[in-house]
Amino acid sequence: MILPGATLGMLGGGQLGRMFTTAAQTMGYKVIVLDPDPLSPAGIIADQHLCAKYDDKVILESLALACDAVTTEFENIPASTLAYLESKTVVHPSSKALEKTQNRIIEKQFIASLGIAVAPFLPIRTEEDIDDVESHIQLPGILKVANFGYDGKGQVVCHSLDEVRQAFALLNQAECVFEERIDLDREVSTVLARGQLGDISNFPVAENIHINGILHSTTVPSAISDEQARTVMEIADKIAESLNYVGTMAVEFFISKEGDIITNEIAPRPHNSGHFTLDACETSQFEQQVRMLCNLPSGNCELKSPVVMINILGDIWGSSQPDWHDLLSIPNNKLHLYGKQEARVGRKMGHFNVLAASTEQAMVVANNSFERLKAD
Repeated sequence: MILPGATLGMLGGGQLGRMFTTAAQTMGYKVIVLDPDPLSPAGIIADQHLCAKYDDKVILESLALACDAVTTEFENIPASTLAYLESKTVVHPSSKALEKTQNRIIEKQFIASLGIAVAPFLPIRTEEDIDDVESHIQLPGILKVANFGYDGKGQVVCHSLDEVRQAFALLNQAECVFEERIDLDREVSTVLARGQLGDISNFPVAENIHINGILHSTTVPSAISDEQARTVMEIADKIAESLNYVGTMAVEFFISKEGDIITNEIAPRPHNSGHFTLDACETSQFEQQVRMLCNLPSGNCELKSPVVMINILGDIWGSSQPDWHDLLSIPNNKLHLYGKQEARVGRKMGHFNVLAASTEQAMVVANNSFERLKAD
């Protein structure tokens, strides 16, 4: 075990790194953040901020020497960076786990190899590959960049082959995957924590609503059946075991109109849809990340209260800070802001959790609070 008083490294300084840093410092650890942004949300609260690129060998050497263990907040850290650090200190998740989850094509091929259902897909690496679309996929579909896409970025819905060609050009002919569009009933996700001995703890399944490709709300408990929830968690556990994953991990799923459960994406880190755990669970997903990294026993993942999480984007900022008065006037509204210096349209600036006796009550309060926040 790596006990409080030790120093932990965080690759990435965004909001996920910030919430990890807060959890680790609360438990008594020191945190060093590596991020090239001098004003990164995690870097400004860390015990030390190394402002450098993720492939700077000199900085990586000093990070490894200073840290008892290192983790990451997002999957686009170069796997070579993790491999370099693995030769010098404890690193979780591993570079091999990230290699399977950084590229959408490799990720989908990996999931399918486990006998797990995914949406029909086709790698698109050249314009000639588009000619094969209709023999593999029923249109409409979604063209997604294979690397570095998130929050709806690098994704285009296409209804014809001509639109696929136009979208491929729009995405600068980057390596892509074309996926069949599922007739959705619901979108859900689950967050788990897997320890170094293979023990897994599961948070409750969350039900998600996206707007313009960005998560808007998460509701827990979800409205899916107990049997569906068990299946979702079993699939996520199988993926984690097959990756020999250590740490906090999320898996997103589609539930079709026919009731089929289709795995969408793996997030080898804490996840936006797991932010409800900060207020509604005995242990947060970020404390779990600390615990798994340090080889500590899992915390209790049980839900204490029904909850709705609402993302707050830069869209509502306008020319000044929003007026938080109404939102904070409700005792069961729990506000979390990320310390980002600049608000931009579509940028995640924070979130709030609403606790209530039922998800229906929580959703009413959440929607009213969000509408008043936008009006202000």
